[in-house]
Amino acid sequence: MASATSPLARRPYYGSCHCGYTRYVCYLTLLPAIIHPNAPTNNTRICKCNCTTCHKTSLFHVRLGDAPNDFILLSPTNPSAHWFFCGKCGVRCFVFGPGEQHGETVEIDLEGWLGRRSEGKSTKVWRPKKEAWAEDKDTYLSINAPSLDAGQEGLDLREWHEKGWIAYLDQLDQKENNRLDVPYRGGMY
Repeated sequence: MASATSPLARRPYYGSCHCGYTRYVCYLTLLPAIIHPNAPTNNTRICKCNCTTCHKTSLFHVRLGDAPNDFILLSPTNPSAHWFFCGKCGVRCFVFGPGEQHGETVEIDLEGWLGRRSEGKSTKVWRPKKEAWAEDKDTYLSINAPSLDAGQEGLDLREWHEKGWIAYLDQLDQKENNRLDVPYRGGMY
């Protein structure tokens, strides 16, 4: 478990759906550099939205600081909907949008991308398009936190709540500012 005194470290975390067909890797910085309900977009942001879609699908958003450089989808390599879910087991691992799809299928050196010693082998992945990316309300990628694989070093979803790292968003009524303490009407812890 990370603590408030541990150094910031950007590191890769693996995620998947229930059946393992959908697999991804994302870079997160835990403890987030800025813990504020309106953290800047170039920072890992952890939030829960109270809109009916997020509430009914139990989305627990982890917004990446630099999605084109922080996320790759290993399988499948052709997501076609911005509220993506696994076509085999139905688990929602991530969402992107709500605008048009801003992703591409590319070949990368996966070991090099992960910061490991590489033999130069290329792997086909899907990722957000770097040249079209401008993180805002119309262009984003949000990981569904429970789809991060359990047991990874430094990853403890309970800690996020206990440390007050979760921003609660009022997207249902759109009357309140983001806050860190409790969810809004229709939201959840």
